[in-house]
Amino acid sequence: MAFTTMNAGLTPALDRVTLPSNYLNWDDSTNPNFVDFAQQYLPELYEQEVERFGNRTISGFLRMVGAEMPMTSDQVIWSEQNRLHIAYDTVTIPGGAGSNVFTVASPLPASGDLAIRVNNTIVAYDPVTGTTLKGIVTVAAAGTANFTALCYTAANWAPLDTAANIRVFVYGSDFTKGVVGMTGGIDPVLTTFSNKPTIIKDQYEVSGSDAAQIGWVEVATEDGASGFLWYLKAESETRLRYEDYLEMVQVEGELDTQSIAISGGGTQGMFAALNARGNVYSGFAGAAGPGAGALGDFDQILQQLDAQGAIEENMLFLDRATALDFDDMIGAQAGGGYAAASSASYGLFDNSDEMALNFGFSGFRRGSYDFYKTDWKYLNDASTRGMVDNIKGVMIPAGTSTVYDQMLGQNIRRPFLHVRYRASETEDRRMKSWITGSVGGAYTSSLDAMEVHYLSERCLCVQAANNFVLFTD
Repeated sequence: MAFTTMNAGLTPALDRVTLPSNYLNWDDSTNPNFVDFAQQYLPELYEQEVERFGNRTISGFLRMVGAEMPMTSDQVIWSEQNRLHIAYDTVTIPGGAGSNVFTVASPLPASGDLAIRVNNTIVAYDPVTGTTLKGIVTVAAAGTANFTALCYTAANWAPLDTAANIRVFVYGSDFTKGVVGMTGGIDPVLTTFSNKPTIIKDQYEVSGSDAAQIGWVEVATEDGASGFLWYLKAESETRLRYEDYLEMVQVEGELDTQSIAISGGGTQGMFAALNARGNVYSGFAGAAGPGAGALGDFDQILQQLDAQGAIEENMLFLDRATALDFDDMIGAQAGGGYAAASSASYGLFDNSDEMALNFGFSGFRRGSYDFYKTDWKYLNDASTRGMVDNIKGVMIPAGTSTVYDQMLGQNIRRPFLHVRYRASETEDRRMKSWITGSVGGAYTSSLDAMEVHYLSERCLCVQAANNFVLFTD
């Protein structure tokens, strides 16, 4: 807005009073003598920023479900237990009908020895025909993928489809009187996983000239920045953005398999770990649609959990659309919807006609499992996963897991999802921040600026990933 030149008829007043003779006209270039008392005051200026995007930070997910622990190495390694019982799901009978020799096609230990031994009793199941037969192992040669078994209820295993992959598991043993015991033993095989920390950096810089131009602004209340700030307003946003990156790297991280020159090697984030060794469910409430039809999809997930660790309590972190699908699925079970007659069965409304109707559910139980549901802002934000929209949510088991720690040499308990950061007695790289330059109290160089540096070195451990579920489109 521009001022007009002073009219010759204007006379300055000795006191701070508004008079027709001392009023400077605001914005009327066609009539310099125009006086409009409706515009006599300075424009109203809102000092406080308007939070048009709400709280813009998206971090907090890992603080809810995990923990942070120091480490001193370039790599974190942990071992996870394998299944207790002996089973193979890719078994064939190459000799065809009439043959009693089985060949296991599943990956075998380095020794090549099967865990099946002579006198083990087995169940053989043909998934094509649905036929189940039982028998006893008579030959199990060391160093081979073959074993011989005789069928209890048929002359041979001919009722099975010998061209298909047969599933076999051991359910016990059977010995005659007065013979020696079981020959050989079974050594447990541990499955080892590892991850490496990645170095995450950022920087904020302000020149000495800009720092000398004092300007105050009341910033929006966000983590780490509230009230009035000088030129460090931009620094506070850089810090907030960097703290979000610390979490986003742990969620989105990928290992560098292409040996990119400028890459530090990457790190395996949660999404990559679940795609590699977790459960991925695509199209939840898709074909069946929301409401009661989605319950069939959810029951498929429960069957998969039964086949894994069957951990009772689980947390659901979902985007908006999937969270509403879950609400519709649960609400549809109350006598055909959210009818007033059935709403009291949820204990939400206390039969009060003054209570606002609540269409949301934060927790529910299905089968032997408890689920706690919440929105995950990271999946909804239009500047993060909300603009990609192919990850719909994640199911994370609650509690801790027992793992063998290579550094301590013993079993320890850790949250299924936790962060490890580099630290020692003299160096803590969990979240470093320092100032360089010659402005703002720093006198470390001749640079006419203040540089605020941030650094962290960390990685995410996703243990027992077979109990996690990743929802995709």
